[in-house]
Amino acid sequence: ITTASEGYEPPPFSSIYASLANPTLMLFLGGFVLAEAASKYHLDRNLASVLLRPFGTSPKLVIAGMMSITAVMSMFMSNTATTAAMMAVVLPVAAGLTDPGTKAALVLAVPVAANVGGIGTPIGSPPNAIALGRLSEEGIDVDFLEWMVLAVPLALVVLVAAWFFLTRRVGEDAPDVRIEVGGAFETSTAAVILYVTFAGTVVIWLTESVHGIPSSITGFLPVVILLSTQVFSTDDLRRLNWHVLWLVGGGIALGSGVGTTGLDEWFVGLFDWSSFSTLLLTAILALLAITLSTVISNSATANLLVPIGVSLALSGAADLDPVLAGVVIALACSLAMALPVSTPPNAVAYASGYIETRDLATVGLAVGAVGIILLLFVAAPIWDATGLL
Repeated sequence: ITTASEGYEPPPFSSIYASLANPTLMLFLGGFVLAEAASKYHLDRNLASVLLRPFGTSPKLVIAGMMSITAVMSMFMSNTATTAAMMAVVLPVAAGLTDPGTKAALVLAVPVAANVGGIGTPIGSPPNAIALGRLSEEGIDVDFLEWMVLAVPLALVVLVAAWFFLTRRVGEDAPDVRIEVGGAFETSTAAVILYVTFAGTVVIWLTESVHGIPSSITGFLPVVILLSTQVFSTDDLRRLNWHVLWLVGGGIALGSGVGTTGLDEWFVGLFDWSSFSTLLLTAILALLAITLSTVISNSATANLLVPIGVSLALSGAADLDPVLAGVVIALACSLAMALPVSTPPNAVAYASGYIETRDLATVGLAVGAVGIILLLFVAAPIWDATGLL
């Protein structure tokens, strides 16, 4: 690593503080504002009520419906906010169930689906934003729809596998499950503004390749619209998960520091990376990510590994695409869900008292293993063969 005596000059403080206003952070801020506003006007619970009706009362179908709705919501809201909203729907029902297997499966379905659904969009989970921020620092832009094309198919297959694991807990003679959320969509002017803003933001995100408006700029639109119309107040603004935003900002600053201090060059020089195959390198990064994320937060793991993985790919010392490195690490971080501390959705579900650590470990390890196998041996080769990377 270079030192001051060798001519190294630390970057100015302004460049470090600029990480707190990084475009990727603005994208995430927009997602947080939409999620908080949706909760304020009960849009999340009302949507869940409407979308669950076609699934009837069969326990396995209700679990499928719960997982589908949670995953989709988690793509456009933070997975923590989605879990909190859906647990409010699930817990009253779980309290009245007599079959312990069905009860555990129904409660577990929410955090598992939120974790898996969160990989589907840039705003679904902090590791996604950290990876995009690091790539953006290197002039590599991955837009909203491109990320979804990479991640959503994987999320769908993993969700099906997770549903299979969860429904094995449901007994053949398990009683019907009836979920009645109640309530109606608000029709006030403020609520209508929220509905239009939410739908419009998602549409603009998905059509970035058509109009060319960066997703980070689009993400700031709901902040401006909802605050200027008083749909979202300053008190609501204070309730946002600012600590998560600063955590992502810190990860972006860390990634920048890895390059300016020469830490990336030092790390690259440790091994002869050219002797490693692309599969072996991605496997090492993925396994490190999911292992560390199981015992510490996935955001902290992404902050640690994304700068190293992307820098290794950019160095040219290894046959590794930087986008592949960033995406694999981010997705692997979100596939770690075996312990209550692994992700915020797990912690929220565990706090309900309806599931134990062994329940999370059993399902989380199985889902994580399936996800990593699919990521390394199915998704990555398909991305390469179809030119997505």
